[in-house]
Amino acid sequence: MGKAHAVAMASVGAVFETALRPRLEMVCASTPDSAERYRKAYGFARATDDWRSLVEDPQVDAIVIASPQETHRRIADAAFALGKPVLCEKPLGASMEDSAAMVAAAQSSGVANMVGFNYIRTPASQYARQLIQSGEIGDITWFRGEHTEDFYADPRSPASWRTSGMANGTLGDLAPHMVNAALALMGPITRVMGTYETVHAERPGGSVDNDDHAQMMCRFENGAMGSMYFSRIATGRKMGYAYEITGTSGAIRFDQEDQNALWLYKMSDHEPQRGFRKILTGPAHPDYLPFCQGPGHGTGYQDQIIIEARDFLRAIETGQAIWPTFQDGHDVNRVIAATIASADAETWQTVNDF
Repeated sequence: MGKAHAVAMASVGAVFETALRPRLEMVCASTPDSAERYRKAYGFARATDDWRSLVEDPQVDAIVIASPQETHRRIADAAFALGKPVLCEKPLGASMEDSAAMVAAAQSSGVANMVGFNYIRTPASQYARQLIQSGEIGDITWFRGEHTEDFYADPRSPASWRTSGMANGTLGDLAPHMVNAALALMGPITRVMGTYETVHAERPGGSVDNDDHAQMMCRFENGAMGSMYFSRIATGRKMGYAYEITGTSGAIRFDQEDQNALWLYKMSDHEPQRGFRKILTGPAHPDYLPFCQGPGHGTGYQDQIIIEARDFLRAIETGQAIWPTFQDGHDVNRVIAATIASADAETWQTVNDF
């Protein structure tokens, strides 16, 4: 993610012709050697292995946190105390206590703050939000979402930091992206019923103490029903960030493995032609034209991070909060916490209790 953000900040000015043009002033890594290696590779002016030196440096005006979750709170608190804007990778902090404290620090500072939920920024998903908000598919009745990958499908894959602690399990690592998508597309979630499971409890090099996959049922504030599934052992799935949304007059389908297409069904179509139509994204869709003038040519993963960088710069420039803020990141964490509590208690949980 450090590389992705460095590339985004180096190119966002040219892509979007932003008023603010970032300068890659300093990069921090865990050792002096790796920091220097990243400095040379990514084009930073300076490098350090001490995040405090980076945050406190007077030449550094804004901070991007792309480090492990347990470090988020300390870095963000130090940056906000100095009045420096922060873009922090998801999930926000390593616990509910962390994210709540980070929201308070962000709001107290009054400076720009954002959480790095990049997948929802594809032109296709942005267009899906527009279709829903405009009432194109009627009143929403149902949502199904998943974030499924297979990087741990093989039980012979060795234990690592990902297999230790709930913050690094599937609910902590993958689920926040789809929960964020659900909140963006559907609005607040009021209640959840969840369950999670460790399928491969032992791996080469150690035991696993977090979840391999999880699922939830949920009820949205708008009255719609929903369900979500998350997995790091979904054999064959590489980037299964996908959702289906059903309305009273239409429906939407999307799959990140085909991120430049959105499938739309409209009941108003003539009966012999009624069916899901594949819409290829192009210059008419949100944030596509700055990358390419040709419809169907597509955008990619790095482009999502560039759009994110544009939003962060705009928040800094205007002083206006731009979604998703730290509060939005904390709202995702509340849904995750309610899901874990539901699984442990084997009963429905109300999100507002968290």
